[in-house]
Amino acid sequence: MMPLTLDDLIPLEEYAGRRREYFDSHRRYVDRYRRVRIGPRLTLVFENRQTLWFRIQEIVRIARIVDPVEVRQELDLYNRLLPGANLLQAALLIAISDESKLFEELAPFQNMQGDHLRLCVGRQEYAADLITSRPEDRAIGTAHWVQFPIAAQGRAALTDFNKRAAFVFDNGNYHHACSLGEDVRQSLLDDLSLSDRDMLRAAA
Repeated sequence: MMPLTLDDLIPLEEYAGRRREYFDSHRRYVDRYRRVRIGPRLTLVFENRQTLWFRIQEIVRIARIVDPVEVRQELDLYNRLLPGANLLQAALLIAISDESKLFEELAPFQNMQGDHLRLCVGRQEYAADLITSRPEDRAIGTAHWVQFPIAAQGRAALTDFNKRAAFVFDNGNYHHACSLGEDVRQSLLDDLSLSDRDMLRAAA
């Protein structure tokens, strides 16, 4: 997926003046196309250029960054969150109902491994790669970063909407699944297609 550039962003003052409009649009987009809730505690939010655009505009607004060099540094940092070829990338969020009991509420997820989270398409399964896999990440983090390597066979299966596609989490303590709706499924397929086209464009 092609990285965002300075030309993709809008000036700080213009964004700040229309921030509520952009925020509402972003929330609707994420809820419809990019968010997958797995039971009551876990949520996947998949990253792409559109979600990253809002993230960077918010950083620029909050930090009041106007120097193009500094904005470019933020772009270089956050463009790493874009999915690469044959990959889906997402934040895995753990819901906490009582902040005063943080460690108790995170206890069921302390030993979380990538293969606890799977994308199932028909009879095929694709385990997640848990990027935030250090002990300190698992012990105190309510947000983790995961990748799903999707081979060509899996991508072909995703295009067959007659086959059920679902994200499943099971670590022995927490077991839930969420079937993908057509909007989210097509959006993730678009991510994989864009990765291919961008690779060809870069090679050319």
